[in-house]
Amino acid sequence: MKNTEFESFQQRYPQRRQAFFARPYFSRRAFLRGAAGVAGSLMLPSFSTAATSPNGATTKNTARNLIFILMSGGPSHVDTFDLKLIDGVSPAPLGPERVNGILWPTGLMPKLSTHLGSMAIIRSMRSWALVHETGQQWVQVGRNPRNAEGSVAPHIGSIIAREKEIERRPSDSFPPFVALDVNEAVGSGYFSARYAPLKYVPAAGGIPDTLHPAGEGAFQARLKALADLDGRLRTVGSPLSAGQDVAEFYDAAVRMVNNPIVERAFRLNATEAERYGSTAFGNACLVAKQVLAENQGTRAVMIRLGGWDSHSNIYSSTAPTSIFGAGKTFDNALSALLADLKSSGQLEQTLIVAGGEFGRTPGPLSAAGGRDHYLQQSFVLAGGGIRGGQVIGATDATGEATSEYGWSRDRDVRVEDIEATIYSALGIDWTKVLDDGPTGPFPLIPHSEKDLYGPVNELWS
Repeated sequence: MKNTEFESFQQRYPQRRQAFFARPYFSRRAFLRGAAGVAGSLMLPSFSTAATSPNGATTKNTARNLIFILMSGGPSHVDTFDLKLIDGVSPAPLGPERVNGILWPTGLMPKLSTHLGSMAIIRSMRSWALVHETGQQWVQVGRNPRNAEGSVAPHIGSIIAREKEIERRPSDSFPPFVALDVNEAVGSGYFSARYAPLKYVPAAGGIPDTLHPAGEGAFQARLKALADLDGRLRTVGSPLSAGQDVAEFYDAAVRMVNNPIVERAFRLNATEAERYGSTAFGNACLVAKQVLAENQGTRAVMIRLGGWDSHSNIYSSTAPTSIFGAGKTFDNALSALLADLKSSGQLEQTLIVAGGEFGRTPGPLSAAGGRDHYLQQSFVLAGGGIRGGQVIGATDATGEATSEYGWSRDRDVRVEDIEATIYSALGIDWTKVLDDGPTGPFPLIPHSEKDLYGPVNELWS
């Protein structure tokens, strides 16, 4: 679809940009969320879904797993992935240098400069919202979180979990979707709680309470006693509407108790953690690598790195809003993750996507020495069969607006297009429409019938 057609459609169906309101949750989901410290999302295989594919799209199907990194706060695109040098503004410590033809802040992210051959940068990208909460929700669900459909929309990871459930093996013991150090991660929306993320903050001791202190025998005996007491409440048609969700929750949790693979994947090794930067974000990246390496059914991982909300003192070396603090954390952890995935051969089957909810004002700094919210932004992708070492699109001299789109739809890339790209990479038909939506048919990508959004296929060319 050409840019003029896209703009015409958006004028007819405008995207509202107001503050995000609290997402509604069903009572059964609220119950499970309270107990979801251990595998609320783990599930039995063979769930079938009714769906239609209006366009019969051909997917790339080059990746098996997704690691999605939310750079919350809105990273300054003109200081990171779309570096712009402004006389009298850009500080020398950014260390601008051309690496394989890409202008890169080697002073800010020196280690990642050695991985640019594996990374693709999208610079012709634009956000819909300038409010943190709205933008962050939008990135996670790939649609406007304020409309009726968006308010019940599942996380991208939950959709992957559901679409890939047919590939789960009976022996798989990990949840299909894991959110590491992301307490504010969107849940499974209107989907069953079986597709909700397992939210876990990585710690040296691993997931707590997965080893029963009285031993396996005592655990099984107590589990049987519990089932005898409330078994009738866990069946379909029970007095509790959440009966089956409760049963699935217990089954999922049992798979992770007294499981040596769980211990191995979710524990932190001090030496490895140091190599990843000895930060919460580094720990999350390390656990993500370990979880995927075990191949126990996890297909989507979300990680969050905050610290990008640089309204003031963006170039200060000590301020909490300094881009150098967040940049160092990001650089240490992501470079180690890329190196390890390359070494193990997992990078080709793991798509990594990193970006924030919006960018930052270009040009001179504000009176507070910072940059404010701005719609233009950039995303970085790596692995999953895409071609690294390339840049999609370009902006003008200051980074204010897109000057070259760089892809076939001849317009700015939107979050919905990123979502379609993720699905295509994982072999999921992004034009699919689920027939079980609470308000009617639910398209994986908004307005699928109009072909409004689609994958950035140039990433593979």
